[in-house]
Amino acid sequence: MGEDDFAMAAAALDRCGWLDGHGGDLRRRLLVHGTLRALPAGRWAYAEGDDDSGILVVVRGALQIYAQAPGDRDVLIGQIGHGNAIGQTARFGGGPRLVTAISTAASLVLQVTDAALAAIARDEPLIWQAIASLNYAQLRMMVQLLAETTALPPRQRLAARLARFASDARMGAELPLSQQALGEMVGLSRKTVNACLADLEQRGLVRRRYGAIEVADAAALQAHAFAVNA
Repeated sequence: MGEDDFAMAAAALDRCGWLDGHGGDLRRRLLVHGTLRALPAGRWAYAEGDDDSGILVVVRGALQIYAQAPGDRDVLIGQIGHGNAIGQTARFGGGPRLVTAISTAASLVLQVTDAALAAIARDEPLIWQAIASLNYAQLRMMVQLLAETTALPPRQRLAARLARFASDARMGAELPLSQQALGEMVGLSRKTVNACLADLEQRGLVRRRYGAIEVADAAALQAHAFAVNA
Protein backbone atom coordinates (compact mmCIF):
# COMPACT_ATOMS: atom_id res chain seq x y z
CA MET A 1 0.00 0.00 0.00
CA GLY A 2 1.19 3.51 -0.81
CA GLU A 3 1.21 6.75 1.14
CA ASP A 4 -1.98 7.87 -0.60
CA ASP A 5 -3.79 4.80 0.74
CA PHE A 6 -2.69 5.52 4.30
CA ALA A 7 -3.67 9.17 3.91
CA MET A 8 -7.10 8.11 2.69
CA ALA A 9 -7.40 5.69 5.63
CA ALA A 10 -6.56 8.51 8.03
CA ALA A 11 -9.23 10.66 6.38
CA ALA A 12 -11.75 7.82 6.74
CA LEU A 13 -11.00 7.53 10.47
CA ASP A 14 -11.44 11.30 10.82
CA ARG A 15 -15.04 10.81 9.63
CA CYS A 16 -15.83 8.11 12.22
CA GLY A 17 -18.19 9.67 14.74
CA TRP A 18 -17.60 6.88 17.26
CA LEU A 19 -14.02 8.15 17.59
CA ASP A 20 -15.07 11.71 18.38
CA GLY A 21 -13.69 12.94 21.68
CA HIS A 22 -10.81 10.47 21.70
CA GLY A 23 -8.24 12.64 19.94
CA GLY A 24 -5.89 11.85 17.11
CA ASP A 25 -3.76 9.36 19.04
CA LEU A 26 -6.43 6.66 19.02
CA ARG A 27 -6.92 7.09 15.28
CA ARG A 28 -3.15 6.82 14.79
CA ARG A 29 -3.04 3.59 16.80
CA LEU A 30 -5.84 2.10 14.69
CA LEU A 31 -3.79 2.87 11.58
CA VAL A 32 -0.63 1.38 13.07
CA HIS A 33 -2.25 -1.82 14.33
CA GLY A 34 -4.77 -2.23 11.52
CA THR A 35 -4.24 -3.79 8.10
CA LEU A 36 -5.24 -2.23 4.79
CA ARG A 37 -6.96 -4.76 2.50
CA ALA A 38 -7.70 -4.19 -1.18
CA LEU A 39 -10.93 -5.89 -2.28
CA PRO A 40 -11.90 -6.37 -5.93
CA ALA A 41 -15.56 -6.05 -6.84
CA GLY A 42 -17.56 -8.97 -5.47
CA ARG A 43 -14.94 -10.02 -2.90
CA TRP A 44 -16.19 -10.96 0.56
CA ALA A 45 -14.68 -8.85 3.33
CA TYR A 46 -16.03 -11.40 5.78
CA ALA A 47 -18.93 -13.83 6.04
CA GLU A 48 -21.75 -14.34 8.51
CA GLY A 49 -20.66 -17.02 10.98
CA ASP A 50 -16.93 -16.24 10.75
CA ASP A 51 -15.24 -16.53 14.14
CA ASP A 52 -12.65 -13.79 13.59
CA SER A 53 -14.19 -10.63 14.99
CA GLY A 54 -12.99 -7.04 14.94
CA ILE A 55 -13.93 -3.98 12.92
CA LEU A 56 -13.71 -2.84 9.31
CA VAL A 57 -13.54 0.80 8.21
CA VAL A 58 -14.32 1.55 4.56
CA VAL A 59 -11.49 3.64 3.13
CA ARG A 60 -12.50 3.58 -0.55
CA GLY A 61 -15.41 2.03 -2.42
CA ALA A 62 -18.40 0.48 -0.69
CA LEU A 63 -19.55 -2.68 1.05
CA GLN A 64 -22.99 -4.22 0.79
CA ILE A 65 -24.24 -5.90 3.95
CA TYR A 66 -26.20 -9.16 3.81
CA ALA A 67 -27.99 -11.19 6.48
CA GLN A 68 -29.31 -14.71 6.28
CA ALA A 69 -33.10 -14.94 6.03
CA PRO A 70 -35.52 -17.87 6.36
CA GLY A 71 -35.26 -20.25 3.44
CA ASP A 72 -31.46 -20.23 3.57
CA ARG A 73 -31.16 -17.09 1.46
CA ASP A 74 -29.06 -13.96 1.94
CA VAL A 75 -30.89 -10.63 1.98
CA LEU A 76 -29.29 -7.25 1.31
CA ILE A 77 -29.94 -5.01 4.32
CA GLY A 78 -27.58 -2.07 3.80
CA GLN A 79 -24.63 -0.44 2.11
CA ILE A 80 -21.77 1.54 3.65
CA GLY A 81 -19.11 3.76 2.09
CA HIS A 82 -16.04 5.84 2.90
CA GLY A 83 -15.63 6.57 6.60
CA ASN A 84 -18.23 4.08 7.79
CA ALA A 85 -17.30 1.21 10.11
CA ILE A 86 -18.89 -2.13 10.89
CA GLY A 87 -18.02 -4.98 13.21
CA GLN A 88 -18.04 -6.37 16.70
CA THR A 89 -15.66 -7.66 19.34
CA ALA A 90 -15.54 -10.76 21.52
CA ARG A 91 -14.50 -8.41 24.34
CA PHE A 92 -18.19 -7.61 24.92
CA GLY A 93 -19.42 -11.18 24.70
CA GLY A 94 -19.87 -11.18 20.95
CA GLY A 95 -20.00 -14.39 18.96
CA PRO A 96 -19.48 -15.16 15.26
CA ARG A 97 -20.02 -12.48 12.60
CA LEU A 98 -23.68 -11.48 12.30
CA VAL A 99 -23.63 -10.39 8.65
CA THR A 100 -21.76 -10.84 5.38
CA ALA A 101 -19.93 -7.84 3.88
CA ILE A 102 -19.17 -7.83 0.14
CA SER A 103 -17.44 -5.11 -1.89
CA THR A 104 -19.62 -3.53 -4.58
CA ALA A 105 -16.63 -2.22 -6.54
CA ALA A 106 -12.86 -2.13 -6.14
CA SER A 107 -12.57 -1.13 -2.49
CA LEU A 108 -10.04 -0.56 0.26
CA VAL A 109 -10.80 -1.32 3.90
CA LEU A 110 -8.92 -0.96 7.16
CA GLN A 111 -9.25 -4.18 9.15
CA VAL A 112 -8.61 -4.06 12.90
CA THR A 113 -8.85 -7.53 14.43
CA ASP A 114 -9.69 -8.33 18.04
CA ALA A 115 -6.01 -9.10 18.61
CA ALA A 116 -5.09 -5.67 17.24
CA LEU A 117 -7.73 -3.99 19.43
CA ALA A 118 -6.31 -5.79 22.48
CA ALA A 119 -2.81 -4.59 21.56
CA ILE A 120 -4.09 -1.01 21.32
CA ALA A 121 -5.89 -1.38 24.66
CA ARG A 122 -2.65 -2.22 26.47
CA ASP A 123 -1.52 1.37 25.93
CA GLU A 124 -4.89 3.05 25.38
CA PRO A 125 -7.76 1.28 27.20
CA LEU A 126 -10.21 3.93 26.00
CA ILE A 127 -10.34 2.00 22.73
CA TRP A 128 -13.02 -0.19 24.35
CA GLN A 129 -15.14 2.87 25.07
CA ALA A 130 -14.87 3.86 21.42
CA ILE A 131 -15.83 0.36 20.26
CA ALA A 132 -18.81 0.42 22.62
CA SER A 133 -19.88 3.67 20.95
CA LEU A 134 -19.63 1.99 17.54
CA ASN A 135 -21.70 -0.97 18.73
CA TYR A 136 -24.36 1.36 20.12
CA ALA A 137 -24.48 3.33 16.87
CA GLN A 138 -24.98 0.11 14.89
CA LEU A 139 -27.77 -1.03 17.22
CA ARG A 140 -29.46 2.37 17.10
CA MET A 141 -29.38 2.33 13.30
CA MET A 142 -30.95 -1.13 13.12
CA VAL A 143 -33.75 -0.11 15.51
CA GLN A 144 -34.49 3.00 13.45
CA LEU A 145 -34.55 1.04 10.20
CA LEU A 146 -36.85 -1.58 11.72
CA ALA A 147 -39.24 1.15 12.90
CA GLU A 148 -39.28 2.75 9.44
CA THR A 149 -39.87 -0.58 7.71
CA THR A 150 -42.72 -1.41 10.08
CA ALA A 151 -44.46 1.96 10.20
CA LEU A 152 -44.01 3.64 6.80
CA PRO A 153 -45.88 2.91 3.55
CA PRO A 154 -43.73 1.97 0.52
CA ARG A 155 -43.07 5.42 -0.97
CA GLN A 156 -42.19 7.00 2.36
CA ARG A 157 -40.14 3.98 3.38
CA LEU A 158 -38.11 4.36 0.21
CA ALA A 159 -37.78 8.12 0.73
CA ALA A 160 -36.62 7.60 4.31
CA ARG A 161 -33.86 5.21 3.26
CA LEU A 162 -32.70 7.50 0.44
CA ALA A 163 -32.75 10.49 2.79
CA ARG A 164 -30.65 8.55 5.28
CA PHE A 165 -28.06 7.78 2.60
CA ALA A 166 -28.11 11.37 1.33
CA SER A 167 -27.61 12.80 4.82
CA ASP A 168 -24.28 10.99 4.88
CA ALA A 169 -22.04 13.45 3.03
CA ARG A 170 -19.60 10.61 2.42
CA MET A 171 -21.93 9.15 -0.23
CA GLY A 172 -22.68 12.40 -2.06
CA ALA A 173 -25.90 13.41 -3.81
CA GLU A 174 -25.66 10.65 -6.45
CA LEU A 175 -26.09 7.34 -4.66
CA PRO A 176 -24.49 4.30 -6.32
CA LEU A 177 -27.57 2.11 -5.85
CA SER A 178 -29.49 0.03 -8.35
CA GLN A 179 -33.28 -0.13 -8.05
CA GLN A 180 -33.02 -3.86 -7.38
CA ALA A 181 -30.57 -3.34 -4.50
CA LEU A 182 -32.63 -0.51 -3.04
CA GLY A 183 -35.78 -2.62 -3.22
CA GLU A 184 -34.13 -5.50 -1.43
CA MET A 185 -32.97 -3.19 1.37
CA VAL A 186 -36.47 -1.88 2.05
CA GLY A 187 -38.43 -5.07 1.31
CA LEU A 188 -40.09 -3.89 -1.92
CA SER A 189 -40.26 -5.34 -5.42
CA ARG A 190 -38.31 -3.68 -8.21
CA LYS A 191 -41.61 -2.76 -9.88
CA THR A 192 -42.81 -1.00 -6.71
CA VAL A 193 -39.47 0.76 -6.30
CA ASN A 194 -39.62 2.02 -9.88
CA ALA A 195 -43.15 3.37 -9.36
CA CYS A 196 -42.19 5.06 -6.08
CA LEU A 197 -39.07 6.61 -7.61
CA ALA A 198 -41.12 7.91 -10.54
CA ASP A 199 -43.46 9.60 -8.06
CA LEU A 200 -40.56 11.08 -6.07
CA GLU A 201 -38.96 12.25 -9.30
CA GLN A 202 -42.18 13.97 -10.36
CA ARG A 203 -42.14 15.80 -7.03
CA GLY A 204 -38.60 17.03 -7.80
CA LEU A 205 -37.02 15.07 -4.94
CA VAL A 206 -34.87 12.56 -6.86
CA ARG A 207 -33.56 11.86 -10.36
CA ARG A 208 -33.09 8.34 -11.68
CA ARG A 209 -29.71 7.60 -13.25
CA TYR A 210 -28.22 4.46 -14.76
CA GLY A 211 -27.16 2.34 -11.77
CA ALA A 212 -27.62 5.29 -9.43
CA ILE A 213 -30.18 7.60 -7.84
CA GLU A 214 -29.53 11.32 -7.50
CA VAL A 215 -31.09 13.06 -4.52
CA ALA A 216 -32.15 16.50 -5.77
CA ASP A 217 -33.37 17.90 -2.43
CA ALA A 218 -32.28 15.93 0.64
CA ALA A 219 -34.13 18.10 3.17
CA ALA A 220 -37.40 17.95 1.25
CA LEU A 221 -36.99 14.20 0.74
CA GLN A 222 -36.62 13.64 4.47
CA ALA A 223 -39.59 15.88 5.22
CA HIS A 224 -41.68 13.90 2.72
CA ALA A 225 -40.60 10.59 4.26
CA PHE A 226 -41.98 11.47 7.67
CA ALA A 227 -44.91 13.70 6.67
CA VAL A 228 -48.20 12.54 8.20
CA ASN A 229 -50.25 13.08 5.04
CA ALA A 230 -47.64 12.41 2.36
